[in-house]
Amino acid sequence: MLELVALALPPSRIFADSIEMVWNRGDAFAPIDPRLPELARRQVVAALAPTRLIQLDDAGRPAEIKLSDGVPVEDGDAVVLATSGTTGQPKAVVHTHDSVQASARATSQALDVDPTTDIWLACLPPAHIGGLSVILRSLVSGTGLTIHDRFDPEHTVQAAADGATLVSLVTRTLRQINPGIFRRILIGGASPPDQLPDNVWSTYGMTETGSGIVYNTSDGQVILDGCQVRLCAGPTGDELEVRGPMLFRGYRGPIADPFTEDGWFPTGDLGAIAVDGTISVHGRRGDVIVSGGEKVWPDPVESVLRQHPGVTDVAIIAKPDPDWGHQVVAVVVPTSPINPPTLGDLREVVKAELPVWCAPKKIVLRSELPKTSIGKLQRKRLTAEVAANDWC
Repeated sequence: MLELVALALPPSRIFADSIEMVWNRGDAFAPIDPRLPELARRQVVAALAPTRLIQLDDAGRPAEIKLSDGVPVEDGDAVVLATSGTTGQPKAVVHTHDSVQASARATSQALDVDPTTDIWLACLPPAHIGGLSVILRSLVSGTGLTIHDRFDPEHTVQAAADGATLVSLVTRTLRQINPGIFRRILIGGASPPDQLPDNVWSTYGMTETGSGIVYNTSDGQVILDGCQVRLCAGPTGDELEVRGPMLFRGYRGPIADPFTEDGWFPTGDLGAIAVDGTISVHGRRGDVIVSGGEKVWPDPVESVLRQHPGVTDVAIIAKPDPDWGHQVVAVVVPTSPINPPTLGDLREVVKAELPVWCAPKKIVLRSELPKTSIGKLQRKRLTAEVAANDWC
């Protein structure tokens, strides 16, 4: 029986060494964020169904225990990850050794990684693909690796001074350092700033793709070698589908086969592909807002509104409306709480760049927006909170 070993360990060299130990035994591993509250931890463990668990004992040493209700993995499986949970219960994504290696090698090729001179810094939570993929790339390619237990601006700057050349960050953490201290920075997790330095590449990918598969650079767009992207027409718009060796094997448990008959994976993201092959992402299929018969995707509206100096952060959500179907609502974290932007200000900013139906009809002010640990907006949670407190 091939075991699935849950690693409830903080980010550290012990975590990376435990991955290699599990792989050398022929088993697979599943990272569990040790910061999770008990209820969320139980949900993740239930989705993963590990057969063993490694956590630190009272002396701070890794200790392994057998679990009675776990489910074995298949031959060739390498890692099982819980999706980030922005839209509900987490799903367990199964990657094989082949898909892990394909992702690591294609990414290293795209970034011109030299294992003899480059060093990866891992400072994002390894329970998510954005943080874990850094560690896996290092293990597969033999590239140097520095692991921090969390992002800290001072420690990140010191890591670069000590030789780290490559790092994955999210928008919030990117703003806290001078990007020029690294040779290359990958940024994902949430909408990136409109203007990025030449050495910072924004990424498109998900847990199921084993990390980023499309990179937006100052010179254009890079698609990982071996990865294909196409559009499939649907009732709410054109959905991006992907295919390639870095894709996951499937979901763990009684979930329907997610692939089409010819091996494409529907991502759930709506987007477009330009004549020159450039891919743009509008947002999640379930996030599209239909207002007055017109479709509004939140991501482009949010991108425009972030340009307003009075907006620190913003999310676009939908409010049911008997006449319009839905209203476009802007939930804003203002730069100055005592002098926030007005609805009129925001509407004018949007109408200057997007169709008029994209302009919000209501504004809600918040001190912060609910996000995952890697910076992804929890849109459904936000919508429920606003509906309960601001729409009554």
